[in-house]
Amino acid sequence: MRRNHKKNKSEDQEDLGRWLLTYADLITLLLAFFVVMYSMSQIDAKRFGQMSNALHGILQGGESVFHQTNSDVSTKGHGVLKLGDLRMLQKIVEQKVEQRKELRDVQTELTERGLIVHIVERALFSEGSATLQSGATEVLDLIYDEVSNIPNHIRIEGHTDDRDIATSRFPSNWELSAARATEVVRYFVDEHNFSPDRISALGYGEYRPIKPNNSIENRAMNRRVDIVILTMELSVKEPSSDMYRLANQ
Repeated sequence: MRRNHKKNKSEDQEDLGRWLLTYADLITLLLAFFVVMYSMSQIDAKRFGQMSNALHGILQGGESVFHQTNSDVSTKGHGVLKLGDLRMLQKIVEQKVEQRKELRDVQTELTERGLIVHIVERALFSEGSATLQSGATEVLDLIYDEVSNIPNHIRIEGHTDDRDIATSRFPSNWELSAARATEVVRYFVDEHNFSPDRISALGYGEYRPIKPNNSIENRAMNRRVDIVILTMELSVKEPSSDMYRLANQ
């Protein structure tokens, strides 16, 4: 009987040891979970605070928060704005549009690609031209103020309506739309020293309308330049990004 009692006591101690080991593992996992959640909440709070300060600054006539240097931002994906952050940026841009008459021909749209700033033709170009007209630089400068220090890749896209152009310089709407997009890119790079590897130009001709080409008003909306701030997921896939280079070495 005494031998059996000792055996049972030994088994109980062994079971207790197993239980304590499992309990310790569970506590460790819970601790790690709460540390991760806490760190994420700190990052989100910081971002929200920056966006809030930016919006307040614009309402008071101040400069954009993105003029401030962020030491955490790098071209390896850190600091690149996600879709939720771009939604906050959209509100900031829209607030500026409401305040500045120079931006009356500017609209914004948030899509799965990122934040799109639509600028209709009459704000930048004369009809059938790819040369920036008087007043166009004011519009571009105001938009540039909000996107200049964002690490996301920016794509400038030119669009036309469905009417044929067929001039010596622009045989089709492909050439016109591409030339307009390139003109905006060159302005940002030449006049503002914007990093050329973070911006690109595309011309879509008449093949990406946002309205049916069935009225004068709709055609005017389709003749536009879009400034597209790509999401983090698309930005890091651009060949210019360091993450892309590292992945393809």
